Amino acid sequence: MDGANPRAVADARIGPNAITQLVAVLDRTEGRYLRDAVMSLAAVSVPDPAKGMIPEAEAAAVHLALRHFAPDRAEALLRLAGLATGSYILCHRIPQLAQVLIRALPAALGARVLTAAIARHSWTFAGSGQFNVAGWHPLTFEVMANPLVAHERAAHPICHWHAAVFEQLFAKLVWGDCIVREVACCAMGDPACRFEILPSGQGRIGWI
Repeated sequence: MDGANPRAVADARIGPNAITQLVAVLDRTEGRYLRDAVMSLAAVSVPDPAKGMIPEAEAAAVHLALRHFAPDRAEALLRLAGLATGSYILCHRIPQLAQVLIRALPAALGARVLTAAIARHSWTFAGSGQFNVAGWHPLTFEVMANPLVAHERAAHPICHWHAAVFEQLFAKLVWGDCIVREVACCAMGDPACRFEILPSGQGRIGWI
């Protein structure tokens, strides 16, 4: 971020799910060889979730290592890890009563309530980056200076983990068949990674 304290950025932390859910996906779908190769390339140990937040640089290194080691499979694996992270949040971070209330609301209002909760806890997935709600038609999120792709260069958006986290939360609580589309990415040279949350069916769908 412009004007950010370099020491503060260096010390910034992010939720451990950015690594632990990916490791679980690798173990389940690819086996220990790929998991160990990725973690070795990243020079990062699997974090203990009980110890709380982790350095964002470690999460970025693991995601980068996966893209470099398995470029043909990284998108699908990061998406699975993001969906698993969203499920973890639903199971452990959003109280069941709150989930029932959000589902009972008209979709437009439920989306606003969920968005407010995401914004309040954005430090857990944005780290030193800055989370903004950039628009409502469609609902659009931005992560400025996204630390998970800080050292990446790509010709297309690559924040599949973030997109899948958002998609899982909104699909389970607001729009059952929504999709999340990343339309700008820091790895492409954009100032922010931008995600559009798009209702894709009818049912409870209603614009905000």
